[in-house]
Amino acid sequence: MRTIIIEDEKPAAEKLMKSIGKADPSIDVLTLCNSIQQAVEWLEKNPMPDLIFMDIELSDGMSFRIFEKVNITCPVIFTTAYDEYWQQAFENNSIDYLLKPIKQDKLEAALGKYELLKKYFSQQLQQLLDPEKSQQEGYKKRFLIKRGADYFSVKTDDIRYFFATHKIVCLVDDRSQKFIVDQSLNEIEKQLDPLHFYRVNRKYIVHINAIKKIKTYPKSKLQLELEPHNNDEIIISQENVASFKQWMGN
Repeated sequence: MRTIIIEDEKPAAEKLMKSIGKADPSIDVLTLCNSIQQAVEWLEKNPMPDLIFMDIELSDGMSFRIFEKVNITCPVIFTTAYDEYWQQAFENNSIDYLLKPIKQDKLEAALGKYELLKKYFSQQLQQLLDPEKSQQEGYKKRFLIKRGADYFSVKTDDIRYFFATHKIVCLVDDRSQKFIVDQSLNEIEKQLDPLHFYRVNRKYIVHINAIKKIKTYPKSKLQLELEPHNNDEIIISQENVASFKQWMGN
């Protein structure tokens, strides 16, 4: 991902750059602009980045003026110490509004939102350009199950969760039926639509409709209660809480 930072406070800019690198080392920060003028000049001379981090109050005015001078076509994550500009921000390409000082988990959640949006619109574009190919290359619609000498299929929409136990993987459907699946969780995860399924930990992949209750847990973790009921203690680690909340809200 290619991004730029528009921020007039050097310490804040350096902290943001460090936080971005910690969240995703592959993100390329192309430049740091510290004013409206500098941002406009850079945007006029260079290809549009994939994402912009933009402070609102700059040394030469409100950053919303940049949109009056340049046709910004990429999403923007606004960063500010003030909460009164959120409505104007979301009228100008905003996908998130981060209040300073920016917390690492909030930043990572915002980047997670960007990735989800990118994936969603990429899929929609593919369907428009080539509906038949999109259907063929889409996510798995059913799983082939063997029970005894017989085979049958289970619709993915009917599956509530997958779990690994004692070196085998099972799926549980919406009727509380449990079946053994001849694949690893890692292999299964790649075949599922991430808008509907989430890998909550190394043992469980859950469908959003299976989540009956979300409880707080010590050390900033979360605990899930699933439907159909499961006796396992299903915990989401502190590191995954932000991305899980982001997934639940989309």
